[in-house]
Amino acid sequence: MTIKDVAKAAGVSVASVSRALNGHDSVTPDTRQRILDVAARLRYMPNSAARSLITQRTQTIGAVLPDLHGEFFSELIRGMDAAARARGLHLLVSSSHGSASEVGEVLRTLRGRVDGVLIMSPHADAVTLADNLPAALPTVLMNTRLAGGDYLSLSIDNYGGAYAMVEHLVACGHRRIAFVAGPPNNFDADERLRGYRDALKKRLPKQAPEILQGDFSEESGYRAGLAVRELTPRPQAIFAANDMMAIGCLFALKELGLDVPGDIALAGFDDIPIARFVSPPLTTMRVRIADLGSQALERLAAAIDGQAMPRLAHELECSLVVRHSSGAEPALETDTS
Repeated sequence: MTIKDVAKAAGVSVASVSRALNGHDSVTPDTRQRILDVAARLRYMPNSAARSLITQRTQTIGAVLPDLHGEFFSELIRGMDAAARARGLHLLVSSSHGSASEVGEVLRTLRGRVDGVLIMSPHADAVTLADNLPAALPTVLMNTRLAGGDYLSLSIDNYGGAYAMVEHLVACGHRRIAFVAGPPNNFDADERLRGYRDALKKRLPKQAPEILQGDFSEESGYRAGLAVRELTPRPQAIFAANDMMAIGCLFALKELGLDVPGDIALAGFDDIPIARFVSPPLTTMRVRIADLGSQALERLAAAIDGQAMPRLAHELECSLVVRHSSGAEPALETDTS
């Protein structure tokens, strides 16, 4: 069925059908309803490709993420999707795990298919974006090293959050604080490591950093937890750069017969949904992950509509959530919403 068939059956012009289907005010309510009823009866489906040629819009947003596995990305996509649906937009999600060339390949694939793109990738450097993104394509970067450059960007205060977590652990009486780092060449991981180092240097200048390598996965946190038995003296607290590693670490410590927080305190970063349900509940830095996704999409949608941004870069604050794992009273929780 074509739009001409709908117009003939409804007894109106093709232009009237087009205006009715696109919600224009120039069509009376009765005529619009008649056209919609006929279109439904005939099972007419608008040609999205033809509509895109006319409107210059695909009503689709592209999202390039480093991974799609785990609660962090599930929450991030949930936020993006909710904001997209509220605006009548579709979300096209792709992952790029390995390199700048892989990011470039994904971006080239999205050309002509999306009205704008959200990018979170440790490999999204200036050259890769310039070579693979059309200059006029609205783009918002999330948690990348290019934040504050020529692109719209939204990021988490990773540095400030990590700094505040070390201060919390010190306030709990812990002096030997080990850190489970995230993957190399990752913006979030590097900023959280920097926050840990600077806070330790400021608050405990005589204590050397104790860094265990991880990659943001539960498995790497588990391996780091097992490695604690080789450390002499044993740390009084472990701060993992994300909750997934902290949870893996928790299981390893229990296998070693160590009580958390009695023998060793533990803290994470992100406040993924499961963090409050492990035993003991995990002290963490709360990142409103879904808000990160929804706000990034809102900024992108505004850019697509030609709205000027008050500032290119915007940073979301973190908040300390104190639970049993750090050895403090949960009553100290600073953000319970």
